[in-house]
Amino acid sequence: MAAGRAAATSAFPGAVRPDTVSGEMAHHNRLVRGVSLAAALLGVLLLAAFGFLAWSPVPLRTWMSRPGDAYRLALGENPHPVRLIIPADPPLSAMARLGERLFLDVRLSGSGRMSCASCHDPALAYGPAGRSPVVMGGPRTSTPGSRAVPSLRYLYSEPPFTIGPDIETGSDIPVTLTEQAQAAAGHARSLKTAQAPQVAAGNRVPQGGLFWDGRADTLEQQIRGPLFNPAEMDGGTAREVARKLASGPYAADFERLFGPGVFENAGLAADEAMFAIGRYEMEDPSFHPFTSRYDAWLQGKARFTRAELAGYLLFNDPAKGNCAACHLDQPTHGGRPPLFTDHQFEALGVPRNPAIPANRDPHYYDLGICGPYRTDMRTQTQYCGMFLTPTLRNVALRHVFFHNGVFHNLTQVLDFYVNRDSDPGRFYPRNAAGKMVKYDDIPSRYRANVDTVDAPFDRYLGDPPALTPAEIQDVIAFLGTLTDGYPTAARQWRNPKAQPSS
Repeated sequence: MAAGRAAATSAFPGAVRPDTVSGEMAHHNRLVRGVSLAAALLGVLLLAAFGFLAWSPVPLRTWMSRPGDAYRLALGENPHPVRLIIPADPPLSAMARLGERLFLDVRLSGSGRMSCASCHDPALAYGPAGRSPVVMGGPRTSTPGSRAVPSLRYLYSEPPFTIGPDIETGSDIPVTLTEQAQAAAGHARSLKTAQAPQVAAGNRVPQGGLFWDGRADTLEQQIRGPLFNPAEMDGGTAREVARKLASGPYAADFERLFGPGVFENAGLAADEAMFAIGRYEMEDPSFHPFTSRYDAWLQGKARFTRAELAGYLLFNDPAKGNCAACHLDQPTHGGRPPLFTDHQFEALGVPRNPAIPANRDPHYYDLGICGPYRTDMRTQTQYCGMFLTPTLRNVALRHVFFHNGVFHNLTQVLDFYVNRDSDPGRFYPRNAAGKMVKYDDIPSRYRANVDTVDAPFDRYLGDPPALTPAEIQDVIAFLGTLTDGYPTAARQWRNPKAQPSS
């Protein structure tokens, strides 16, 4: 029968041999399996791609318009690294070295136990070490202050206080602050948005200066404040300060730098001491190191985690955090690192802090630009309740926030930002009649000064917050990248140790 099948196959050339059929079927099956495997692999790749897109916080519009940038950003990289121009780091001058010794000298205080470093700890970005909203000072270090201590870091380039930009008058006569305020009264104000923060730079609003109220224009003026404040270092009179300087271990350096008769004029000696401390703050890189991981990321030397990247995007999203509208986070046109402030003033209406002893007086209010410490702007009531926007660099090291230290962690701060107007009952008290007192740390006649137009302060009662609790934590993760000391950043810096306080 086998021979018959062979003969039949031979007799009919068009017939298909059984072994050929089985070979073609095997080939077909392999082809089908290959296609199936390829389809399965493609499906896995597509699922992985869609999963990656879903996992990535990079917006879909960025993937559609700039896929290369989106991919690098999703990996935590800066798609467009820049070269930052960091301030030079030469050896300290003799003047700055003297200023460092004065900065650490507890003898200059009335108690003999406080130095500049007691409130401005070098290990905490020259901010306060404690968790109290105010620092205890005075002759026995038992007198409470009335404002939270700001950081001294990154003050070297703070512009003088103005209600600017500058007004063109065509005259060489300086324009007074009152004239600047009058000119600003009829000036339309642009909204602050992270999408175009440069637009708001042209607003005629208070900006610049040192302290929460901008009352000092130079570091020397700023240093003088705490030294002679009876609730802070309580240094006494210029004569007392000069006497301590003359008996200090640096007296010979003082005379070499300022002349042998410097101590004969007490006011001059005190002024020169302030100048030396100011030079120390200007020259020593520990006051402006620019060594955060964010600085490294800008230069392409570090990556963000997913949470940090999500927080960075929310920080810059005008419909979400809108933080970069006031806390500018992009390098300048000249390549200088961002300072995370626009140097402008805002009235945010933070809750009154009952932990500050001065607030036990129901008639006492800290109105920032309008006083009580600043006296030259008291009549400009349109600015009452406004305080300087601080830098966010090293903000993760702080334990008290805002001018009155009412909040103690960043979660509380951001919760206030996004829920202040949509759920105000969480932050403000009720009066005896049961009515909620919104913006309770500002007298009612000045509450119209509070910002209610710039996002996220443009919400209404019952509106959803601009950020969810999870998004708040992402923003906080990003803020953690602003802490100086990242190992691969531009440089390291000296970190002087404060002298013992007793």
